[in-house]
Amino acid sequence: MSALQIIRVAAVASIAALVAAVIVFSLLPPPAKQQAESVPIGGHFELVNQDGIKVTDKTFAGKPSVIFFGYTSCPDTCPTTLSELSTWLNAIGPDADKLNVLFISIDPERDTSAHLKEYLSSFDPRIRGLTGTGEQIAAVAKEYRVLYYKGVPLKEGAYTMDHTTAIYLMDRAGKLVNQISLQKDNKIAIERLRQLAAL
Repeated sequence: MSALQIIRVAAVASIAALVAAVIVFSLLPPPAKQQAESVPIGGHFELVNQDGIKVTDKTFAGKPSVIFFGYTSCPDTCPTTLSELSTWLNAIGPDADKLNVLFISIDPERDTSAHLKEYLSSFDPRIRGLTGTGEQIAAVAKEYRVLYYKGVPLKEGAYTMDHTTAIYLMDRAGKLVNQISLQKDNKIAIERLRQLAAL
């Protein structure tokens, strides 16, 4: 066999090996990181609304939902977010009525239904408060991948709680379609709410 023939055979063998590697690689399961990213956000929950009525995720089925987790004693992030959310809802006009807008407390020990109702009276009336037992809140926080814990106490019995601050945008079936972060531009946030209302 001549040198040229040897080179040709080697080239064909290399191409065949490359094709085989591509096929094998395409059949492998996705990396762990990709699998983790596919874990759904949202799911079943049982809570109590600001009027003291038991509700579940099924209560809000049929309309897209805007969901934010926080607590009424929050000194800055929560009231700021609820104020901005009120502004955004006002900006999309009647389309806001097509949405469930839910503020879920991560501090059920203090945030009773009555307290939530009084607190939310300062914001857009379409924002509804939900609370529950510690176990119920832990369960819904797990479904939405919300992390929270009590932080350092402040003076005069006040306290802080660190928590996930994303606003979750869920479709009619309760599946996550987008999020709004605290740093998001108002125009982008308003457009995302308008798009959600149109689903």
